[in-house]
Amino acid sequence: MDKNAKIYVAGHRGMVGSAIARNLQAKGYTNIVTRTHQELDLINQAAVESFFEQEKPDYVFLAAAKVGGIIANNTYPAQFIRENLAIQTNIIHAAYVNNVKRLMFLGSSCIYPRMAPQPMSEECLLTGPLEPTNRPYALAKIAGIEMCWSYNRQYGTKYLAVMPTNLYGPGDNYHPENSHVIPALIRKFHDAKVANAKEVVVWGTGTPKREFLYSEDMADACVFLGNLPDEKYESLLGSDESKSGKFEPPLVNVGVGEDITIKVLAETVGRVVDFEGDIAFDSSKPDGTPRKLMEVSRLAGLGWSAKTSLEIGIAQAYAAYLGTAATAA
Repeated sequence: MDKNAKIYVAGHRGMVGSAIARNLQAKGYTNIVTRTHQELDLINQAAVESFFEQEKPDYVFLAAAKVGGIIANNTYPAQFIRENLAIQTNIIHAAYVNNVKRLMFLGSSCIYPRMAPQPMSEECLLTGPLEPTNRPYALAKIAGIEMCWSYNRQYGTKYLAVMPTNLYGPGDNYHPENSHVIPALIRKFHDAKVANAKEVVVWGTGTPKREFLYSEDMADACVFLGNLPDEKYESLLGSDESKSGKFEPPLVNVGVGEDITIKVLAETVGRVVDFEGDIAFDSSKPDGTPRKLMEVSRLAGLGWSAKTSLEIGIAQAYAAYLGTAATAA
């Protein structure tokens, strides 16, 4: 990507979209296009078409999505599938109509079957039932991958889907009910520290294993992939199965390639927050899937790996949380 190229970051106010915008700026890109939800409703097809026709971006990072935790997914399943389908359909088609050179579609590891073999490789896509609690969201993301694949096959576009593992970092959601595990633990340990509590209780047994990627590393991987030379980039864009006989979607996993137990994670967060009490585990609460780990050899083979250790990443996320809390107060 030329430093003067016009790059549209959809979802630039979210955790990943904002990290992509920062990464591009740090690398010297000067023509980054953004729009707030108030300025551009991505669910509105006519508005999206008008925006693309006017701006004519060269590259697109599609990080906009309706996201949430288990409670939100269970409460609003119709909104999750409808809004995500609308956002990605509008942007992907408008990108094709307006000759965008490359588009990167950001998904989620929940696209893979709930009982996929570990670690989960790109070939696991569509091989089994999904986790019911976020199936509407996952199906929308799978449709986005298929749309990129179909446009590549029919129109010769260069659209790539990237699937991150569990993300955390500045700009995360710390809502007590709708947040994911790291921000939930940061808030829980911080509140306990402030209250001088003697103990923090964590849901489950602490034995499930999870993989976590710092959002700034995710952004760096996206920009790295967007900058690959044509030959390497095009090798990731999938094949026409009717000709190749192979199931090769335009899909790349992004993760760290290793996981830790929830117990170790809780201890790490407690240490970073400087909570001095005890940690207890409530085994009456659900553990969820025993393990979720991404197979990342495709990305590693291209020369990229995560740079931020979990402890450093959590420390930086906690500092951002303290700044946000101070601003809110």
